[in-house]
Amino acid sequence: MNGLVPEQLLAAQKAGVESTFGFLTKAFEGLEKLVELNVQVVKATLAENQEIVAKAFSSGDLPGLFALQTSQAQPVAEKVRSYWQHVYEILSSTQSQCAAAAETHFKQFQNEAQGFVDSITKNAPAGSETTVAAWKAFVTTASETYEAAKKATKQAVEIAESNANVVAAGANGTAKRAVVARVKEAETKSSE
Repeated sequence: MNGLVPEQLLAAQKAGVESTFGFLTKAFEGLEKLVELNVQVVKATLAENQEIVAKAFSSGDLPGLFALQTSQAQPVAEKVRSYWQHVYEILSSTQSQCAAAAETHFKQFQNEAQGFVDSITKNAPAGSETTVAAWKAFVTTASETYEAAKKATKQAVEIAESNANVVAAGANGTAKRAVVARVKEAETKSSE
């Protein structure tokens, strides 16, 4: 065999380690964004709840308290929908960055593997056709498997996005119905 094979293997291992750390870095950046979002949400929620409690204590009448509670239902539903939309955007962005890096890495691997197989083919001793054919089949199978996984991942992302949109639409409708019911309830109690 060729003396370059160990160098190729060493280069492939180095590239694999570098790509692994690249993926981990991208995943950690996504996690950082989620943590930042959650910190913002907690700060905003605490401030809003403090304001609501202060208003509740200053409101001396029961209908005013119901009206205050009712007025918060729609904004809370919107905030929940917005929060999950941000979470989806962060996860989607992180996934697409990782997918792009994986695509680049896989194409590089595919080219290197093809070069390796070509090198083996040229330098293979007589009678090793079966081994060379096995390497070629491996490269072909790896390429086909990657393409199938890529399509499945794309479909899963599309389904998740569709489900997120349906849930958001349903949450908005539920919140609107709850607000209308609370307003009617508060009006009924205040007219009694």
